Amino acid sequence: MSLNTMVISDLDGTLLNSEVRLSEFTVNAINSLIRRGVNFTYATARSLNSAMRLTKELELSLPVITYNGACIKSPETGEIIEIQSLDEAQVELIAETLDQFGVSPLVYTYLDGEEKVLWQRGSESVGMQQYLDSRREDERMLPVDSFDDLFCGEIFYVTCIEDTDELLSPICADLTAEDSLSCLLQRDIYGPEHFWLEIMDYRVSKAHALDTIKKLTGMERIISFGDSINDVPLFEVSDECYAVENAVEPLKKVADDVIESNDEDAVAKWLIENYNRLV
Repeated sequence: MSLNTMVISDLDGTLLNSEVRLSEFTVNAINSLIRRGVNFTYATARSLNSAMRLTKELELSLPVITYNGACIKSPETGEIIEIQSLDEAQVELIAETLDQFGVSPLVYTYLDGEEKVLWQRGSESVGMQQYLDSRREDERMLPVDSFDDLFCGEIFYVTCIEDTDELLSPICADLTAEDSLSCLLQRDIYGPEHFWLEIMDYRVSKAHALDTIKKLTGMERIISFGDSINDVPLFEVSDECYAVENAVEPLKKVADDVIESNDEDAVAKWLIENYNRLV
């Protein structure tokens, strides 16, 4: 593959299968391709902490995109390469709006240089509690006693998890009406009875983070893979883009082609099959 070409894949629903893991085939295939010169990385809504638990077998060296583009990190050292934090006015607006609707969020922040995820003890929705249960061993998780205590430190990402989108939709509409914020509301692919509203700075997207990585690495040609609505901006700035079969319809419409599903090692197979025409 040309040294200035980079392959970037989403994780959940794309590179990860329905069991939320990388198959042995995918791990072996991608590591082999990396050793043969393929520039491979990923872009995910997950934190690096969460993503690394699932991708630790991959021999990655390029920067990875986390939190849908709010933070770019080194997969080798965990060092922050770029972070798009929320300013005081943005945080105040988010807090006031969520308080008005009676919704208590997860707040992703840096406190004294350490990444923490704050939530208000006793305010958990069913979906949030399931998320917290899945993170029992995560040292980032930090409960607080009041709503006001949530909004401290260097905040860069806010998430609300509710059992329906009825409460989240008007919040999304109100906050998106403000030019300074970007919101993404979607159904949880692993727990379809829950909805996630992600709130970020208006500049945050996988596409914006990709532009930063291109400048840092000198990559010129981008091939991307995804499954969800948050991959649309990434596809729009890629030279080639492929949606897995299980992807949402809006993403399939902007993709160059639709490949097999995430349960069929679609990304790894595509890279193997197309390697010779890309070198």
